[in-house]
Amino acid sequence: MNRQFPTAIIAPAIAPVTVAIAAVAMIGTAHAQTSPDKLVQTAVEGVIAKIKADPETRSGDLAKITAVVQREFLPYTDFGRTTRLALGNAWKQATPEQQKTLQEQFTALLVRSYAVSLSQLRDQSPKFTYKPAKAGSSANDSVVATRVLNNGDEMLIDYRLQRGNDGWKIYDINMMGAWLIEVYRKQFADIVARDGVDGLIKYLTNHNARAAA
Repeated sequence: MNRQFPTAIIAPAIAPVTVAIAAVAMIGTAHAQTSPDKLVQTAVEGVIAKIKADPETRSGDLAKITAVVQREFLPYTDFGRTTRLALGNAWKQATPEQQKTLQEQFTALLVRSYAVSLSQLRDQSPKFTYKPAKAGSSANDSVVATRVLNNGDEMLIDYRLQRGNDGWKIYDINMMGAWLIEVYRKQFADIVARDGVDGLIKYLTNHNARAAA
């Protein structure tokens, strides 16, 4: 049976992850020479191993699982780029302080959404397959398709990466047949058109607060 992660892509997320974002900057160039497919494999299987190793995360504690994703998966991502692309023109309209808040809140949402997906694998023994990376829109852009067999179900997730000075970083994820940036770009544009940048900040903050309650 084919099944993709039933993640609520536009699900609320937990509180801002300022500390986790700062930790990403400390990774340095450790993975600068890693190929895109190997980086995705390291990121995905590393966080799954941590989730399965802890009794609390293995029992389904979503807050704990989210904390693992923040610590183990976030350093392999560039959700700052994700935020800029998802907001489009609204990013340019925002003040530096608004941009900072938007990135924190949107990163929190993305982290929780991914944690919800991975939580389904916490007590299973999934088998991962990583296809060789394919060139994206440029030489510094790449897509890695993955396949997960979990308890008879097939789950498909694609990762889009960009290469920068510190190597490849994940900045977009295809879950449920839709790229996150594409999904959020339309939603965010509608909110900004109606309520402005502050309205979008309020929307994200309220979602995250409800999830943390």
